[in-house]
Amino acid sequence: MVTKHGPKTFHVTETVRGGQVVEARTGGKIGVAAADSGTVLGVSIGDAAPPSSASSADAFGNPLVSAVSVPEYTAVAYGGIEVRCVFSAAAAFGEAVISAGDGKVKPAGASPTGRILGYVTEPAGVTAADQPGLVRTL
Repeated sequence: MVTKHGPKTFHVTETVRGGQVVEARTGGKIGVAAADSGTVLGVSIGDAAPPSSASSADAFGNPLVSAVSVPEYTAVAYGGIEVRCVFSAAAAFGEAVISAGDGKVKPAGASPTGRILGYVTEPAGVTAADQPGLVRTL
């Protein structure tokens, strides 16, 4: 056995923020998941960005004030880890969720077209779009 459950660390192909849904990309790297992605791996635990050629600002637009750069790797939660995600639509407690694109999740519905990421564990559910809520990853 190599691993039993997450998180697992991956190299990023684009800027990824903690809490965003991520998907597999070529070369063993990850990026922000597209809507209804079939290659969703989990949820990013931290911020990361590929190397930037600009020396006056980091990948998030913050002025560089030290020699510490933004990490190129981030850990991804999967395998039963509960994480906070932003929802693109209301979702009920216990409902399955999939990637909505832009790093968010949405209810999977009866016939999901993407890979199920997990289940809503926010006790009251999520009542509106662009609200955070808890998800237990698969």
